[in-house]
Amino acid sequence: MTKIDKVLYTGKTHTIGGRDGFARSDDNRLDVKLSPPGSAHVGTNPEQLFAAGWSACFIGAMGLAAGKRKVKLPADLAVDAEVDLGMTEGAYFLQARLTISMLGIEPELARTLVEEAHQTCPYSKATRGNIDVELKLA
Repeated sequence: MTKIDKVLYTGKTHTIGGRDGFARSDDNRLDVKLSPPGSAHVGTNPEQLFAAGWSACFIGAMGLAAGKRKVKLPADLAVDAEVDLGMTEGAYFLQARLTISMLGIEPELARTLVEEAHQTCPYSKATRGNIDVELKLA
């Protein structure tokens, strides 16, 4: 396990009620109602929040990879993240798919940037070897 030498930022939240509750960040920038996945209840769920955080982080990692190569990424670079909650043998698990859209970037270069971002992104590092992750170019 890698230990952090220098903490750059700490996200802090307070959650009450789990999947039927609410979560709020210590700076009040995040204040969301939570609901179970697939329910008709008002609110979002942990899988959606994880997908949003991972896709945003992944775009940042793509920027780092492109910057090393002096490549300008398209303004409409997008990552569609899908995080599945499922069961195997009575236990809960996650799996994910990231679909990256980089119009105007050569496919070979795009694949290289995606692979490097997947090595750099902290969310990708946290999930590596723990859940099934599929990376696709749109």
